[in-house]
Amino acid sequence: MTLLENQQHLSPVWARYTDILVERGEGACLYAADGRSYLDFTCGIGVTNTGHCHPRVVAAIREQAGLLLHGQANIVYHRPMLELVAALRNVVPAPLDIFFFSNSGAEAVEASLKLARQATGRTDVIVFGGGFHGRTAGAMALTTSKGKYRGGYAPLPSGVHIAPFAYCYRCEIARAAGKNTAAISAAAPHTSACCNDPLRQVRHMLQTETVPEEVAAILVEPVQGEGGYIVPPASFLQGLRQICDEHGILLVADEVQTGFGRTGSFFAVEQFGVIPDILIMAKGIASGLPLSGIAARHDVMAKWHPGSHGGTYGGNALACAAGVATVQAIQEERLVDNAARMGALLRTELNGVQQRNTALGDVRGLGLMVGVELVRGDGSPDAALCKRVLATCRERGLLLLNCGPYDNVVRFIPPLVVNDEQIRRAVRIFEEALGA
Repeated sequence: MTLLENQQHLSPVWARYTDILVERGEGACLYAADGRSYLDFTCGIGVTNTGHCHPRVVAAIREQAGLLLHGQANIVYHRPMLELVAALRNVVPAPLDIFFFSNSGAEAVEASLKLARQATGRTDVIVFGGGFHGRTAGAMALTTSKGKYRGGYAPLPSGVHIAPFAYCYRCEIARAAGKNTAAISAAAPHTSACCNDPLRQVRHMLQTETVPEEVAAILVEPVQGEGGYIVPPASFLQGLRQICDEHGILLVADEVQTGFGRTGSFFAVEQFGVIPDILIMAKGIASGLPLSGIAARHDVMAKWHPGSHGGTYGGNALACAAGVATVQAIQEERLVDNAARMGALLRTELNGVQQRNTALGDVRGLGLMVGVELVRGDGSPDAALCKRVLATCRERGLLLLNCGPYDNVVRFIPPLVVNDEQIRRAVRIFEEALGA
């Protein structure tokens, strides 16, 4: 049996984008066993922000592997975790300076939910349509980006209320008012004003589905990921902050995909002028090693009863060492600035494609988190076209992913080390694939 034949013994629950057998990765590229190279604009679904095998991260992992692989957090302190706390305190918005570490984004979401409930003594949580927060039971109850993530698992945990997200491109109120929603997305959506209907519906929810005294948290992605790379107006997130302040509700920002420079700031909330009470982080934190965490104010974290939550592997020494090296590389190599510059170039290039091809209904994003919504002539989602485009791009050496409830949004997630030549080459391949 050849090595690749073992794939038939892997669970089919993993939806496959490719059958590529990868030997190694470097920077923005992956190299397959058959000798082909690919420009990787999937970034491990937004994980390898520093690029594949960043030398600084590799060196930190090698050094730590010879010292300590695992020191359980309940039993001992270890240097990498304490160094990671110091590194994060320099980049996480103040006053969020108390940390808890786990292994995956879903784990961190579950931790934030437990913390919010213990800290407030309340039960309910408000999330938003199109949000993705994970596939474990509690996180699945919060996730509405696709029905298949929840289908067949009922009953899910209760106490979850789903409000509409500020999705300007598909906003009927904006369309009725004659606003050019595509132009809003192409400009600077987070600086434009919301029609305020999503905020009105949150307030209505607090009068009808639940009461403020029972809501522990409002949990929101500053930019929706799996839901379609949707950037809301800043006034939407600022309005959520105001609602939380009025009623003693905790605002929880899920920055699993948006964090660590992805959006052109270290964390996306910085661009919206909002400080959450709890911030969730994962993906880009350790350049590919399993690590996640939450940060909260001291007065919130102090209400989390010792022993009521934990995890054997959370804050693993090897992963924390990679995390420290990742944060240092992002800072010292000015990768956040590069993400902002290359993101602007990427959107400019894609806006040019949009002018030449009506299949691009919307181009949107912040930094190097950019989505292109493919549509039919009547504006409806075109998932079939998206699937064909991704396949053709792959044949031509460019790896991309889709997202959105209807699988019609192409997402561009290159590593933050990407350069202008690679951006232009990726867009050229994408446009050629559209034409093909």
